[in-house]
Amino acid sequence: MDATTTTLAILALGILLVVGGILLFRLHAFLALILGACTVSALTPSSSIREYVLRRDGFKIVMPSTYQRLYSPGDDAVSPGVQPGEVLVRLRSRNDVEEGQICRLFRDHEGNLVEETTVTLRVKQSLSGRLPSGKVEPVALAEVVAGPTSADVKAGDLVLTVSAVRAADNLAGQPFPARVTAAFGSTCGKIGVLIALASIVGMCLLESGAADRVVRTTLRFFGEKGAPLSFLSSGFLLGIPVFFDTVFYLMIPLGKAMRLRTGRNYLLYVLTIVAGAAMAHSLVPPTPGPLFVAEQLGVDIGIMILGGCIVGFFAALFGYIYASLAARVWDLPLRESPDFSLEEMKTITERDESALPPFWLSLAPILLPVLLIGGNTVLKRMAGVPAEIKNAGDILGDKNVALGISAAIALWTLIRQKQSNLKELAGSVQSSLASGGVIILITAAGGAFGAVLQQTGVAGLIRDLPAASPWTIIVLAFLITTAIRTAQGSATVAMITAVGILSGVVAGGNLPFHPVYLALAIGCGSKPIAWMNDSGFWVITKMSGMTEAEGLKYVTPMTASMGVIGLIVTLVGVTFLPMV
Repeated sequence: MDATTTTLAILALGILLVVGGILLFRLHAFLALILGACTVSALTPSSSIREYVLRRDGFKIVMPSTYQRLYSPGDDAVSPGVQPGEVLVRLRSRNDVEEGQICRLFRDHEGNLVEETTVTLRVKQSLSGRLPSGKVEPVALAEVVAGPTSADVKAGDLVLTVSAVRAADNLAGQPFPARVTAAFGSTCGKIGVLIALASIVGMCLLESGAADRVVRTTLRFFGEKGAPLSFLSSGFLLGIPVFFDTVFYLMIPLGKAMRLRTGRNYLLYVLTIVAGAAMAHSLVPPTPGPLFVAEQLGVDIGIMILGGCIVGFFAALFGYIYASLAARVWDLPLRESPDFSLEEMKTITERDESALPPFWLSLAPILLPVLLIGGNTVLKRMAGVPAEIKNAGDILGDKNVALGISAAIALWTLIRQKQSNLKELAGSVQSSLASGGVIILITAAGGAFGAVLQQTGVAGLIRDLPAASPWTIIVLAFLITTAIRTAQGSATVAMITAVGILSGVVAGGNLPFHPVYLALAIGCGSKPIAWMNDSGFWVITKMSGMTEAEGLKYVTPMTASMGVIGLIVTLVGVTFLPMV
């Protein structure tokens, strides 16, 4: 069996274990992902692991003709051409290669890296190279001071520091449990604090009445006729820090109360709640799915928030139009549900508004991290900003700091409203962290699964994908995610698995567009197809009083169509604003 066949077989087995474990054996997502990670890691040959690290950490020799022009950073003067005894090395960052480093030279023979010799490079000048696509990447002009002559060094060769080669050998020699746990810990370290803080924010919004205040204020602002638009916007806002199931649980009593008041449009109210919360759930951090995808693809969280809001806006707007048309054709009767009797629902909706926090305070924990993180992203790209302001932006716009400030405000709001003593407050926080802890376990297990998938050499199977058209890459990412989502039900697991397969496309640095578009395509691909293997499908149908057939008739086509609209918006963006 050749290397490609082996990689495909291991990849297929890993995905089958995750999807089959959840779908057929009803395993918890954490257990299914860990089982898949351990199996894949145990079956991956050490040679594949070593080569994966070498390709990941290697610096590729490139030719001057690769670029439209070469120039010194901060200087428009074109640098001189490469002279005899010199080579161009493509870098990942400006500090990758130090002067006088001893490197190993590797060549690609029939898809396999073979070590040729040792070469010593001396960096002479840091440059920037502008590709024909317009993308600018860092390169180094280096002199070969020991080893083969520059004439023997060919374009496409890889050079690696001795320490990088040693690291590849060490990882390949580790037992599979060590590789899985290392990847698990790495993922947890990147996003664990964020998910925990987001869980606290969500709990405080619910228990303090802040979430209720947001919905009621938007209802008052839009009026009775604008109630569907109010549900859509409130659902989207609350879906940023709060999990979809919880948002729906919070808002469906208000939808039922509006139906009692108006005597009509119940289907419209239900679908607009779903349309708003569903898109934020898959596109806007700190919700775990888009947060994990952004981290894996190296996308700045601020850019992911801005991109997710833009794509989510158009997809949710289509959901609103779809819901309005559906409500004209079909009618959903208001029925008793196991979660709320009509009498209990009446009590909730008649809650005294004087007991709720003010609107500005209710909205602060939701919008503040978006403004801080997104604002810092914009600030970094502005010229002429004083260093002191940029430094302050880096601190306040740090994702952990921004979410920490949001959590502190949310906790203060809860104390202010309920006058909670420390024991009650500790109980609420403990409950939210228990819920968030499960999400952290699932996400970190997904990180481990994605990491071991990469170690199989799956990136080699899609090594030529960046040379394809942007539309091909984006549509492929959407379809892979859709297939996994449809098979096993969970949008988050689908996003985690898909990015594990596709993150190798970004690793080479040759993607012809900003990786945020790949992240958005994966998020949109997690919308189709919602059916009976999806926990969210059951939450919607049971709490709204729908039958399963009604859920398939009303909800499934809408969420699938919204995913497609999100894909179309992403394709438009990658075509006219690739941001390379």
